Amino acid sequence: MNKTANPLLEKIIKYKDAEQVQAMNLYPYFRPIESDQDAEVILEGKKVLMFGSNSYLGLTSHPKVKEGAIKAIQKYGTGCGGSRFLNGTLDIHIECEERLAKFVNKDSALLYATGMQANLGAISAMTKRDEYIILDKLDHASIIDGARLGFGRVSKFKHNDLESLEQVLSNCNIDKGKLIVVDGVFSMEGDLAPLPGICDLAEKYNASVMVDEAHGIGVLGEQGKGTCAHFGVSDRVDLIMGTFSKSLATVGGFIAGDTMTINYLKHHSRALIFSASIAPANVGAVMAALDILESEPERIAQLWDNTRRMSSGLLALGYNLGASETPILPIYIGEDLTCFKMCKMLQDEGVFVNPVVSPAVEPGQSLLRVSLMATHTFDQIDRALDKFNVVGKKLDLLR
Repeated sequence: MNKTANPLLEKIIKYKDAEQVQAMNLYPYFRPIESDQDAEVILEGKKVLMFGSNSYLGLTSHPKVKEGAIKAIQKYGTGCGGSRFLNGTLDIHIECEERLAKFVNKDSALLYATGMQANLGAISAMTKRDEYIILDKLDHASIIDGARLGFGRVSKFKHNDLESLEQVLSNCNIDKGKLIVVDGVFSMEGDLAPLPGICDLAEKYNASVMVDEAHGIGVLGEQGKGTCAHFGVSDRVDLIMGTFSKSLATVGGFIAGDTMTINYLKHHSRALIFSASIAPANVGAVMAALDILESEPERIAQLWDNTRRMSSGLLALGYNLGASETPILPIYIGEDLTCFKMCKMLQDEGVFVNPVVSPAVEPGQSLLRVSLMATHTFDQIDRALDKFNVVGKKLDLLR
């Protein structure tokens, strides 16, 4: 069979972007790390400073977190053999849900196997035909895909623009259901959603609000309870979503809200009903991470000390960090190839960062995503800043 004649395969055959970047020895993805995820990692047999991790509190290698995972495996095994809906609910799942609900100031919570599934499952289940899903233009891909899976009408408003949001809301039927979904912390830009203003508009137009706290938990608010706690609007937000793959040091996700809504999701969320349960080891790790989060506030304080040191250093060198207010520091580069070059040059100098290029951002708006961890030392930050200075000068990026 002539595969080139198959319309389904034409786009695959034509896709050459990755190969072209690989041919230039600038390909920055799927880099195999040979150690645990910490402030320093082993890459190609060499120590590299890690400034591209979402492990904001540095707990992925913490002995207590490892112990929590091991104890869960010893008691429950490595899996559940089914979905939560059928045979896959363990008492440890329920215990973790109760802890998470209390942590984010909600009545109930529901665990999912991944954060992606939490957004897909909750958003798609919450709206029906003739109802509305309203998104920030820069919402995470999992939010966008969750909206696509649902039957609601999807509208977007300009990033963090309350006037734009109100315009969208005013065009909705006042008698129909409306769900506004935003990131608390935007994962590429590092800025915060204006949650008090969003809640004001939601109340004015009889809408519900869901906040993705993936990058807020462990970073913002008392004890790292997230962006909603930071703004004091936890009781005004209807649904809070969180992931375990950032500050909570493993894999998984959850949705928290009032008991009736969580019960509804238990019986309507396809990503929950038709997916295997989150593994016991992940739940054990989460509960150990929560113990540390609640008992060691100095970790969050150190994270913010590190953030201020790196941010002030990059700004002093002349880099543009946009509107970031968090440990996510986007260095705006512009052209995709320059972004790839800078990523490779920094890696050669011993610094790991992540490039973000189109279509993840608008063409000509590529950036390097720098992220801080509580386990970074000031010495490591200063060494990295020196490399940012060296590479920035070579590429004529410092202003």
